[in-house]
Amino acid sequence: MLESAEIGHKISKQMYTRKEPPLRKALLNEQFDLSQTRRGPVLIILSGVHAGGRGETANKLTEWMDPRHIRVVAFGPRTPEEAQRPPAWRYWRALPPKGKLGIFLNAWYNEAMSEATRGRGKIDDDRLHSHVQAIREHEQMLSDEGTLLLKFWIHLSKAEQKERLNALEDDPRTRWRVTRADWEAYRIYNKSHALWEHLLRETSTGEAPWYVVEGADERYRNLTVGKILLDAMRSIAKVPSATGKAPLKHAVAPTPPSVLDNVKLIRDLDLSKKLPSEDYKRQLEKYQGKLARLSRHKRFAHHSLVLVFEGSDAAGKGGAIRRVTGALDARQYITVPVAEPTEEERAQPYLWRFWRYVPPLGGIVIFDRSWYGRVLVERVERYCTVDEWMRSYNEINQFEEQLTAGDAIVVKFWLQISKAEQLRRFRAREHTAFKRFKITAEDWRNRKKWNQYEVAVCDMVDRTSTEIVPWTLVEAEDKSYARIKILRTIVLRLERALKP
Repeated sequence: MLESAEIGHKISKQMYTRKEPPLRKALLNEQFDLSQTRRGPVLIILSGVHAGGRGETANKLTEWMDPRHIRVVAFGPRTPEEAQRPPAWRYWRALPPKGKLGIFLNAWYNEAMSEATRGRGKIDDDRLHSHVQAIREHEQMLSDEGTLLLKFWIHLSKAEQKERLNALEDDPRTRWRVTRADWEAYRIYNKSHALWEHLLRETSTGEAPWYVVEGADERYRNLTVGKILLDAMRSIAKVPSATGKAPLKHAVAPTPPSVLDNVKLIRDLDLSKKLPSEDYKRQLEKYQGKLARLSRHKRFAHHSLVLVFEGSDAAGKGGAIRRVTGALDARQYITVPVAEPTEEERAQPYLWRFWRYVPPLGGIVIFDRSWYGRVLVERVERYCTVDEWMRSYNEINQFEEQLTAGDAIVVKFWLQISKAEQLRRFRAREHTAFKRFKITAEDWRNRKKWNQYEVAVCDMVDRTSTEIVPWTLVEAEDKSYARIKILRTIVLRLERALKP
């Protein structure tokens, strides 16, 4: 159900003068508390009918509060940089951190409506459903991560829209604000109305309801939005800060029986597979050559490549990555070693730090460890709650689906070695001067939880190996065999994607 305002549709200047100062004072106080406790963040979506006053409302909020702690982003047509990446990328980049407010003008709703109301007729029902589902999933993720999401639809009748556009055009100071797109929106007002109703109805949820605000009277509009914002900010006043979390001492969720069976995914791998030295040299040259040619192919300019390397400690991820990068142009790729999140990253949704590195079309990013840390080390070491890592499976699948929808080729590897081989490699590292930095107390501590990690890995593969982004399990006891299997897999995936 849509939320509606309760302050009357028009407010006199006298009433506005009386109500505005205490509202502004209260908003400033709540904003200060938000910045100090780093709750939230608060994300305000301002959408609605063209010329309804979205921009003026955003300006008023920044006037009432401290603009240093508010970021306003108006989303228009995609820039060339944004067009090279998945659709959600530009929204992820603009998210406010904890303790801050963000105001998005239009955002993902404008894209759905713009596509639907182009002159060619109605949007395909299946595609509209896909838009709605993606929006609901995205907003659910933001809410789960602690974002207070407020969505305002600024509404005008068709007559009010025409009157406002004419008034803006008649004033030399505001004439520049009226564009051809505004009059086109007026022309298709009736056609768009059913779509607005559908989108608002289908995306108004308990976590992120729509507030429909009449926009004809600016005083009413501003006070209404301000009052709803104030009430919402007060509602999160008692939410504890998410900073400085210690490891959570909670009971481990029971492992589903199917996952216990799936432990065989790893235990049944044939780790005795080896590749003779001469075969290795010959195949290394062969597959590196193929990878070099494919990454420079003209059709690759319409794709990107995302490589994910996970595996047991000392399984050989670094060596495998070097054999991959040895075939690539250094200007074409980046390698992202994933460690403990920084303070900046902790202030954002979990996946935010990975979205930052999504490559443009024609680009390659290699993740040494990845977003799967939430369902591996954070799960086993209890750095997150059971609810957090359980919901991450679905969020990860959605994330990877968005990557592929943006023409990324995503290839995921799990490198597996035996417990005995890991011990041998650990000891070898301790006694090799140039490798001693690779072995830490944390590695030995993780080794004591081998069985727990084994279950977590199998659970991960079971829940996130999808048809579009499957896992490749790599028998890594013999490094030569593992490196060639990885190179061959990447080459095969590229050949399939670039096939005319």
